[in-house]
Amino acid sequence: MSLKQQASGGAEVNERMAALVSNANAVRAIASAVEGTLGPKGLDTMLVDKFGEVVITNDGVTILTMMEANHPAARMLINIAKAQQEEIGDGTTTATVLAGALVGHGVEQVSRGVPVARVIEGLRAGVSAGVEAIKRRARPVESLEDPAVRQVALVAGRGHGDIADLVVKAAGMVGMEKLLDRSFKLADTVVAEEGAENQVFKGVIINKERMNRQMPLEISDAPVLVIDDALEPEEIEDEALSTEAGFARYMELQNQFRACVQRIVEMGVRLVLVDRGVSEIAEEMLTDAGVMVIQRVLSRDLRKAAEHTGARMIKRNGLKKDPVQLSRCLGRAGRVYNDEKLEQVWIQDGGGKPMATVLVGAATAEVVGERERIAKDAAAAVQAAVRGGVVPGGGSVELAAARDVEKIRSGMRGMAVYGVDCVVESLKRPMAQIVANAGFNPLEKLGDVVAAQAESGNDSLAVDCDTGEIRDMTLIGVVDPAPVKTYALRAAGEIAEAILRIDTIIKKREEKPHRETED
Repeated sequence: MSLKQQASGGAEVNERMAALVSNANAVRAIASAVEGTLGPKGLDTMLVDKFGEVVITNDGVTILTMMEANHPAARMLINIAKAQQEEIGDGTTTATVLAGALVGHGVEQVSRGVPVARVIEGLRAGVSAGVEAIKRRARPVESLEDPAVRQVALVAGRGHGDIADLVVKAAGMVGMEKLLDRSFKLADTVVAEEGAENQVFKGVIINKERMNRQMPLEISDAPVLVIDDALEPEEIEDEALSTEAGFARYMELQNQFRACVQRIVEMGVRLVLVDRGVSEIAEEMLTDAGVMVIQRVLSRDLRKAAEHTGARMIKRNGLKKDPVQLSRCLGRAGRVYNDEKLEQVWIQDGGGKPMATVLVGAATAEVVGERERIAKDAAAAVQAAVRGGVVPGGGSVELAAARDVEKIRSGMRGMAVYGVDCVVESLKRPMAQIVANAGFNPLEKLGDVVAAQAESGNDSLAVDCDTGEIRDMTLIGVVDPAPVKTYALRAAGEIAEAILRIDTIIKKREEKPHRETED
């Protein structure tokens, strides 16, 4: 090989390493932005926008989504965290820390001369083995009376006992069957309001008020009509109104609409929820009849109200049905109350499926957002625990899984073992970071825990962040949902593989708008 060819090959290698190192540094920067929040002693992060608005939070996904990140690799990592949040609702910080560690160790192996393909081969095998190791250690949650349910809520809720109690009570109201429903998210039942009292009630909250103050403030044992449409007469084109036939049609539609509204009144409906606007005619007639009307209700809230009251949503044409047919579409609510202070309508004790609402109070507007995020994390963790069981927390299960992953080295061929080593070392990272955030030496404590787990055969051992002692996490109530751990590890493995496979960064040319050529 000539000197020129050697130089060309060396330049190509250097270019690939430069791309890999650039991406790894970006991932590491993102991971370092959130790793200080991990564990019970994790600190908060302050986010400031260009207008000086401040958000103070301990929530990983909030930090990641609000922070400025221009590097493509950084945005890839943030998207993985978003996926974790969407699927599980918790564990975004763990996923980010694991991804940062996997990428970092992977780059180290590549820089030592291990081919990227071999690193990825070992990484895939290690992640798969790690996920299975965590699943084997998961204990199922058979009942919502299981003490582990509250402990999961307490850990995910960052030690806020009041929020943990609210979430557990809400879970009990909706029941195991609802929590196992993939389309239902307990976190969506959480609402935080400044000046509100902490409470859980059987019902839903609509973030709207009654249309006017002449409508009743509170009603009980109320038949409910839910209209997934506007409560207005059918429209007619302006051109048609200029003709005699068109005007006659307009008056016919107006009279038909009045008859439909009168039918609602005669059927004894007391609450009407409308997706869109309500005409002045309907507002006046329903006000005179003592009916509470709420217009422009969000589709999500409309569905929740219909499900809870047992109502079947109808379009405006459905109002033309005869009273017997229309009555089958009605739901029922035990109590409906317009809270003027909070500017909300509460629909309680519905006749349909059980639905709980967690109302979290906060003293000031600045705290409302963080209280809501904490409660949503706790709710998501409880639901994940019900679906996939619980594992000991504090980084203990990851450390135990690392031992299992290490055992597959003997079955790997060639240099793929170095990819397995990346997973082994990365699984130690969560405990090391938790211990460091608590103010202890991570190397010393990690070594102590590894030795203690191996000697006792107890995979639940980790560091008590208050005392620095090695304790059984399950016995002291530090437990996490297993799905949070397994999904985080899988997500970290996916992003690490994607980053390691990139060996060239090319800036795309700007697409110029197409212009038609003139003849």
